[in-house]
Amino acid sequence: MVMSTADDNLMKVSATSPPQLVANSIFKAIFDNQSMPTIRAIGAGAVAQTCKSIAIARGMAAVRGMDLGCNIGFDTIMGDSGKEISAQTFHLFAR
Repeated sequence: MVMSTADDNLMKVSATSPPQLVANSIFKAIFDNQSMPTIRAIGAGAVAQTCKSIAIARGMAAVRGMDLGCNIGFDTIMGDSGKEISAQTFHLFAR
């Protein structure tokens, strides 16, 4: 998992990102930095890790009285080779 330097609220999750560590980063962004992160995942493995991470973070936020939800969408980004790549984007919000 990498926090993007261009946008402080953007987290990039890979297929090898540990879900518990990503969940901790989500929790810290929400409760310590007072911001709702957007999570970007490219590939099936990264999407799976992101879903697990959000589920864990939702449980962590519930203890503090917040019901965490997300809207899922697609984004097109430029890859290293200059080709367009489809990414799945998870926009978190409090319900």
